[in-house]
Amino acid sequence: MAKAKAQAPSSSSGGKSAKKKKWSKGKVKDKAAHAVSLDKATFDRIFKEVPTFKFISQSILIERLKIGGSLARVAIKHLERDGHIKRIVHSSNQLIYTRATAASD
Repeated sequence: MAKAKAQAPSSSSGGKSAKKKKWSKGKVKDKAAHAVSLDKATFDRIFKEVPTFKFISQSILIERLKIGGSLARVAIKHLERDGHIKRIVHSSNQLIYTRATAASD
């Protein structure tokens, strides 16, 4: 009887000898290397491609053109001023635009 009691804790998963749970380190997102200054190639690409997008916002420009947020805001303001894009929603949180069509002008 005494031998059975002595062997029971070592074979069970409880107690100090139990293996501790290993927590994962988590997934780390790579830092995006977006352009923060405007060069001639990026400038031309913005004026050529962006007016053809059906849905235009700051986050869309950041994702597709790999430019910084402040650069995307300036580009959107410039395109709107020139009449290449048309404003849909303008709030403090998100600027949403669409392409300007000939019928709306």
